[in-house]
Amino acid sequence: MRLPWRRLLAAFSLATAMAVVPTAAASADSAPSSGWNDFSCRPSAQHPRPVVLVHGTFASGTDNWLVFAPYLEARGYCVFSFDYGMLPGESLVGGLGPIADSARQLSDFTDRVLAATHAAKVDIVGHSQGGMMPRYYLKFLGGAAKVNALVGLAPDNHGTTLDGLTALLPYFPGASDFFRSTLPGLADQIAGSPFQQQLNAGGDTVPGVHYTVISTVYDEVVTPYTSQALSGPDVHNVLLQNLCPVDVSEHVTIGLTDRIAFHEAANALDPAHATPTTCLSAFS
Repeated sequence: MRLPWRRLLAAFSLATAMAVVPTAAASADSAPSSGWNDFSCRPSAQHPRPVVLVHGTFASGTDNWLVFAPYLEARGYCVFSFDYGMLPGESLVGGLGPIADSARQLSDFTDRVLAATHAAKVDIVGHSQGGMMPRYYLKFLGGAAKVNALVGLAPDNHGTTLDGLTALLPYFPGASDFFRSTLPGLADQIAGSPFQQQLNAGGDTVPGVHYTVISTVYDEVVTPYTSQALSGPDVHNVLLQNLCPVDVSEHVTIGLTDRIAFHEAANALDPAHATPTTCLSAFS
């Protein structure tokens, strides 16, 4: 059943994505040197790959991961995040620049992490655009040789209709051109955009990378939520409500605070020691 207020939520969530988390620390390098983004961290034998966290649109490498980064640190991971897609003059929120350019920034940052940690590969966890954008890096920029696993929390893998709002763009002359010229990172995420067509042509995945997609039926930003799923030989698509029926996380909270989603992401990073994800995972 479609809720009558979901169209409003779709637009509202884009604005509140910035407000629901602190934005005082905008730079990834501002995280404490003794933990998160500690470039002297050396991966352990138990967790031999550093984890690169990729934020979503209207977020930064710090605010998107204020809960999940410490969650992984407490489990013994070397954790790193960075800012990407910042427009000129913008220092608080990212993901607004052309996604192909953002993927090159991810490539450069991954090389930096690998050089510092002496690891052979990284694992990537991304939220929203941050779960989709790395696929460009894997597919077109040589990232498949440097990445073991990609975990997407509510990723817009096939773009989004924003609950149908994007269908209204043709009725507003100049709206599409405005998005492409001023907010290309948003235009690239519209379902059917030239970027989406290029990204998904020839298949969703590349060989050698393990893919996990974690979605919620209450997603009001990446719609329909079923479009988040990937197809391929090494893909695990997960619906939160199949793990915990009472989980009501929507697009923002699945990446910011949902420990059930975090537990399933941790399983994807270390499948050899995975434990069942249930409602009780919220308290583990």
